[in-house]
Amino acid sequence: MTVIVLLVATLAFRLLGRFGVRRFDTWRVSAAHGLAVMLVMTASAHFAPADVTFMPNYADMVAMVPSWVPFPGFVVYASGVLELAGAAGLVLERTRRAAGICLALLFVALLPANVQAAALGLEDVGSPLWQRIPEQVLYIAVALWAAGLGRSPARRPVAPESPSAV
Repeated sequence: MTVIVLLVATLAFRLLGRFGVRRFDTWRVSAAHGLAVMLVMTASAHFAPADVTFMPNYADMVAMVPSWVPFPGFVVYASGVLELAGAAGLVLERTRRAAGICLALLFVALLPANVQAAALGLEDVGSPLWQRIPEQVLYIAVALWAAGLGRSPARRPVAPESPSAV
C-alpha cells in the first residue's frame, strides 16, 4: 500500500508540473513530495489508538520493535515524529538534502522492525518479508535521489578560447 501511495502521489505531483506548477517541474522534486505524502501516511500509524483497525496502529508498531530495542513505546513515537520531520524537510528546498539523507538512515534503522514484523507474521502491519526489503531499498533510493545524491556533476559551460595574437 505504501508503495502505491508513493507512486500515485509522485505521479500526481509530476502531472501538476506538466500543467504548469513550476514547483513540480522535475521528477526529483515530485518524488520528494510523493515520499513526503507517504511518510505522513505511515507516521500516522505510530500515533493511532489500538481501536483503529483499518490500518496499523500504535500497538501494532510496538509489536514490530525487536526485543533488544529498549523502550519500544518511545521508539515508536520517536520514529513517527522523525518520519513527520523528514516529510516536512523534503518539501522545503533548503532542507531537502539533509532530510533525504536522514530519512535514508532512518529507513536503514527501521529495517530490523520490518524483519521482526515479517518473522512474527504480523499481517496487520504490512507486507511479507520478501516484499519489505525491496520496499525499504526503494524508499532509501528515493530519499537519496530526492536529496540530490547520485546525480552527475553539473556541467560547466566551456569558455570559448580566446584568439591568440600572432
